[in-house]
Amino acid sequence: MIEATGGLAELRRRVAGWRREGLRVGLVPTMGNLHAGHHALVRLARRHADRVIASVFVNPTQFGPGEDFARYPRTPEADAAGLGQAGCDLLWQPPVDTMYPLGTGAAVRMRVPGIAEVLEGAHRPGHFDGVCTVVARLFNQVQPDLAAFGRKDYQQLAVIRHLVADLAFPVELLAGDTVREADGLAMSSRNQYLAAGERAAAPQLYRSLQAMREASLAGAPRAAVEAAARERLEAAGFAVDYAVVRTPGLAEPADGAAGARVALVAARLGATRLIDNLEFTLPGG
Repeated sequence: MIEATGGLAELRRRVAGWRREGLRVGLVPTMGNLHAGHHALVRLARRHADRVIASVFVNPTQFGPGEDFARYPRTPEADAAGLGQAGCDLLWQPPVDTMYPLGTGAAVRMRVPGIAEVLEGAHRPGHFDGVCTVVARLFNQVQPDLAAFGRKDYQQLAVIRHLVADLAFPVELLAGDTVREADGLAMSSRNQYLAAGERAAAPQLYRSLQAMREASLAGAPRAAVEAAARERLEAAGFAVDYAVVRTPGLAEPADGAAGARVALVAARLGATRLIDNLEFTLPGG
């Protein structure tokens, strides 16, 4: 059964004990309300570490004005049960005053320029500052050998890779594949906000990504691929923030150039904002 830590001093004592035994420590950062996608990250970390810690912390600094911090679902008992079944050894649930001992207003903030300012960063200003701030604090608290993040939050993973490389965190990053429902919808804590009709329409997000991939592979110009995806999503009832094809570094690729690509979409169904992505490769000529 999974154990829970009582405070930061105990967390560090436990990790120090594992290190004295020569054990490799993995971290899976989460905001709770966990589903099969999170459990898959725990299993991924377990394959590469001797002990796995999962953190559950709803981070106030990554929510912007009007976003859903207050209504973000908290399910601590179910989270602990699922983590234990997935093979997690220790649950770290810090209160806000442990994560931000001087308060969020006086907290030292992280900022990753460039890659954190486009797409999600443009639509949610300050979001990635909050993500990087809490991830850096978790790395400092836990001092893991590795940490697992999901590919569903593609840009978040890219931003954290930048953070780790620039600050020389001695943490290996593992990327877990997106876990999907049977109809293709990427698993997300926000899916439960969808009304019945919205849930029926939601798989169009993934189908649009598949269509973007197929059109790109067929040689369609990027602008046409993106315009068709937006039109398809709007016809299905989405309000689209972006539907784009980018390089892995989120730059705009030239038409006809070979190489790795990622199609990324962010759109709203009613009050619920969903994101998803699909990676593919354009072959050389």
